[in-house]
Amino acid sequence: MKDDNKKNTIPMFEGTISYEAFGNLYLNITNQCSAKCIFCIRDECDGVYGYNLRLSREPTEQEIISDLEKHDLSNYKEVVFTGFGEPTCRFDTVLHITKWLNKKGIHVRLDTNGHTALMNPGRNVIAELKAAGLDAVSVSLNAESEEIYNKICKPKYEESYQAVLDFAKEAVKAGIKTRMTVVGQDGIDIDKCEKIATDIGATFRVR
Repeated sequence: MKDDNKKNTIPMFEGTISYEAFGNLYLNITNQCSAKCIFCIRDECDGVYGYNLRLSREPTEQEIISDLEKHDLSNYKEVVFTGFGEPTCRFDTVLHITKWLNKKGIHVRLDTNGHTALMNPGRNVIAELKAAGLDAVSVSLNAESEEIYNKICKPKYEESYQAVLDFAKEAVKAGIKTRMTVVGQDGIDIDKCEKIATDIGATFRVR
């Protein structure tokens, strides 16, 4: 006799959803990404700080919340969407979990490549993030020009570099604390990148 319930069984989950570092709690909710950056650590290891960030599947929203509930969230400076993929590949999940955290008075940051609007055409992604209660964003600028950006980040979408700039500009306008970052490497003009960030109204960091 067939067991029809097997069809609806969610496969066992393996991997790390949340991990601690620098006084923060980081959330790893997807391994998907809209870019293939040449410096991505996913090509060199399975995680960071001793945590395995390769997911056997994406955790459900309830699994993310259950994982968060294991922690005393008041112990952390902030909860950060980051991990081994681009969090906004699961944009609605980012919104839902941010709302849940915001209701608890938790400071929430999103680390992102800034492609969110391209992945969610027709949506005002910054307005939705602001409404959900997002406090801060860290946007990967990575290069001082579209040509260099495309070469080192290999984005899936056309005009991704402009999308990164627009995302940061709109976040600043919305009153979301905004930082732009680059990976320090040969061939990147750090001074030009910093000027781009500060002209937008964001802070700047070399990571």
